[in-house]
Amino acid sequence: MNKDQVKVDRYAKSRDAYTWACEVMPGGVNSPVRAFKSVNTEQGDIVPVTVKSGKGAYVTDIDGNNYIDYILSYGPLILGHTPESVSAAMSKVMRSGWTFGMPTELETQLAQLVTDVVPSIDIVRFVNSGTEAVMSAIRLARAATSRNKVIKCTGCYHGHSDSLLVQAGSGATTLGVPSSPGVPESITQNTILIPFNDLEALDSVLKEQSEEIACFVIEPIAGNMGCIPPKEDYLEVVRELCDRHGVLLIFDEVMTGFRVDLGCAQKRFGVMPDLTCLGKVVGGGLPCAAYGGREDLMRQVAPDGPVYQAGTLSGNPLAMAAGLATLEALRDTDAYGILETNTAKLQEGLEKAASDAGVSIYTTRVGSMFGLFFSDTPVLNYQDATNCRTDHYAIFFQTMLEQGIMLAPSAFETWFTSTQHDETVISKTIEAASIAFQKIAEAE
Repeated sequence: MNKDQVKVDRYAKSRDAYTWACEVMPGGVNSPVRAFKSVNTEQGDIVPVTVKSGKGAYVTDIDGNNYIDYILSYGPLILGHTPESVSAAMSKVMRSGWTFGMPTELETQLAQLVTDVVPSIDIVRFVNSGTEAVMSAIRLARAATSRNKVIKCTGCYHGHSDSLLVQAGSGATTLGVPSSPGVPESITQNTILIPFNDLEALDSVLKEQSEEIACFVIEPIAGNMGCIPPKEDYLEVVRELCDRHGVLLIFDEVMTGFRVDLGCAQKRFGVMPDLTCLGKVVGGGLPCAAYGGREDLMRQVAPDGPVYQAGTLSGNPLAMAAGLATLEALRDTDAYGILETNTAKLQEGLEKAASDAGVSIYTTRVGSMFGLFFSDTPVLNYQDATNCRTDHYAIFFQTMLEQGIMLAPSAFETWFTSTQHDETVISKTIEAASIAFQKIAEAE
């Protein structure tokens, strides 16, 4: 039996599952990156692994293969898969009802905890997805300022609402153009794109168009072009510029919220936005998100004010219970110390393994968010990220997968660790990476 036949046998059930899925879903998936399209190589295509279960730092596929998981549902599983405290909280809710379309105490309890620990949030409204949270926050910003335009950074992802589903036109600072069919140009013309980490571009736009600009929405740590931290003092100056021109600052902390600090990225960096969007960790991995901020702004949301936003399943008890149990665990344990220590060991080990193999990489880390770029120069924005060797990442991904390490199937995603990614898990990952880096070196 040759190597290819062994590989087919190992993923046989996943291959069958994917064939079936493609018959009933676009690309066989419910979110495009899951289709593994960007990590195929000249050696052949691979199909998505179909997962059956998860526990701690591991997931198991339907073929029975186990993997150390660095996707962690793209961030929310900060305590690992199926932690007992969260499972117990959800089980209790399941016995009494998981949706009512009416108020419950659980949503107030979670709202109280969020407002207690996130410095800039006085009032919070729960929704069901990060897309919905950012869309709602921008609507509120436009209403509060009586302005229409929005600034965002190229490469920062804020969900798939029409006005934010844009790509850059020509020039460093540009009006957005639709990046998907079905998005009218008349909508994206109100979106201005600038490079991440570029204060001159922001200053220029604000000087020229501040009277038309409602808000600047930004990921305080860019997490959708790999993990790219802000430059030193970048967020502080962003805050100053927005204040100077009467523009509201929105932090999209859907990914960073509670991931890098209990008080979110804003507390870690000491910069307070006017509005904050949360997701992922806030719902403990269930469909849940939120937006919140200063009371004078949030009181403009219906029914307190005229800015309309609603959702039948918003604040549903199951998501509230999962989020509350997760945040309580983060508050009451040394979770962040564990995450900081072990993710730093991962970063150091991968850097050494790459160096030993003679492969150029650039790594970034903020807490338990980690980025690995196949580049011999720093990666500070989207342009830098797209200049990296994505062909190297594809080889790296496939070689790691074969050794039982599950990474995001895209070179432009962040790695995440959980409190269950202990020294043993980190050591296994570094050992596998040493082999993967060597394979890249041999391919050159």
